[in-house]
Amino acid sequence: MKLMLKIFTLIIVNVLILLPCAWATPPIETLTLANNARAYLIQTKGLPIIDIEVTIDAGERYDPTNKKGLAALTAGLLSLGAQSGKRTLSEAAIADEIADLGASLSVAAGGERASLRIRSLSRADLRQRVVELGATILAHPSFEPNIVAREKQRLIAALLEAETKPEFILERRFKKAVYRDYPLGSFATPQSIEKIQVSDLKQFHQLFYRSDRMTVNLVGDLSPLEATQIAQALILQLSPTGPAIPALPLLTESPVEPATARETQIAFDAQQTHIALGMTAVPRNDPDYFPLLVGNYVLGGGGFVSRLMNEVREKRGLAYSVSSYFIPGKSNGIFQAGLQTRNDQAALALEVVRETIARFIIEGPSPADLLAAKANLSNGFPLRIDSNRKLLDNLSAITWNNLPLDTLETWTKQLELVTVEQVRLAFQKHLAMNRMQTVVVGASVTPKK
Repeated sequence: MKLMLKIFTLIIVNVLILLPCAWATPPIETLTLANNARAYLIQTKGLPIIDIEVTIDAGERYDPTNKKGLAALTAGLLSLGAQSGKRTLSEAAIADEIADLGASLSVAAGGERASLRIRSLSRADLRQRVVELGATILAHPSFEPNIVAREKQRLIAALLEAETKPEFILERRFKKAVYRDYPLGSFATPQSIEKIQVSDLKQFHQLFYRSDRMTVNLVGDLSPLEATQIAQALILQLSPTGPAIPALPLLTESPVEPATARETQIAFDAQQTHIALGMTAVPRNDPDYFPLLVGNYVLGGGGFVSRLMNEVREKRGLAYSVSSYFIPGKSNGIFQAGLQTRNDQAALALEVVRETIARFIIEGPSPADLLAAKANLSNGFPLRIDSNRKLLDNLSAITWNNLPLDTLETWTKQLELVTVEQVRLAFQKHLAMNRMQTVVVGASVTPKK
């Protein structure tokens, strides 16, 4: 009996290990729309729910130099009032309609893009109403002056509070150090928010919120015909095109720095010192994306099995956590490593992080490390697509970055093809310690002479 139990247990364990390899990845279907927009569908039948994202090429990188925050404020105001013909939708009316439908609707803008997200039951009458509401706020925001004034003050107050937090200061100063004069290197301030007027919001919306700058992504219990009708309805009220928008400046590489990395030190009265170091890196569609992904798992993305965690925490107890990661975008990206540590340990912790990264750039991973990294990433892949929302996140990333539509189907295969030499060459090509930017918020880490 015990022998049979052991055999049964081994069978179950082996099945669980092999499950990720057999995980069925749903295909991405292309839908045909008018008005120069693109639309894509992933069909799922498990739940009577649909998730929709309208991606708009209207991110913070398009903010005017003296009015940073315009893109985010424009997006945030869309769901706070709309005016379409004789129909006026107040902020309260929009919120009540969403609640009555048991749906969710939100609009936000990030560095590269803005997005409208909708979640609804797939029942035809319910989804039709929330889609109509989404289409109205996309095309006809009212930008009511009193609401604009209130939201400006709310944003200003939030910025003032955030500026008292070391992690917020670190994030902003690090991106400024890396991006420098590129649009993603500057951010909204209370002063820039105060300068934004209703006319600026209307002009930004008119220029950027049009169907030739939009992609509609849908996931859920929908047929291709139903998905096409929904996507078409969402963009129907928008202008199909508009005036040419000036091209963004190219992100050029930072000039080669001296042998020691550039540091920005910001005094802050706290028990912990916050540290970030890194540089510009690859866009998501770069051929070296997978070698960098796998290599970074070994370096600092694999939690307790990573080199950084072993050197900084396990061997020396300098920090509770330390990590590194690549953040790829459509046209560029960032490599960043970081940690928090006691003030009196900051100099040593930074030295260890730099030495560990420098050594990894030269040596790359061992064959055993590479094999373990690929296995962990591959076995964790089902958790990246185990819900409609995660599928939508993946679909959005694929369509925004112009990746092949079979990216989800080939993701684990791409991992398996990565070699030790590819990782080493990719890290040496894209990272260099003499171009790394370091930002320290807290205690000074300059070694005493």
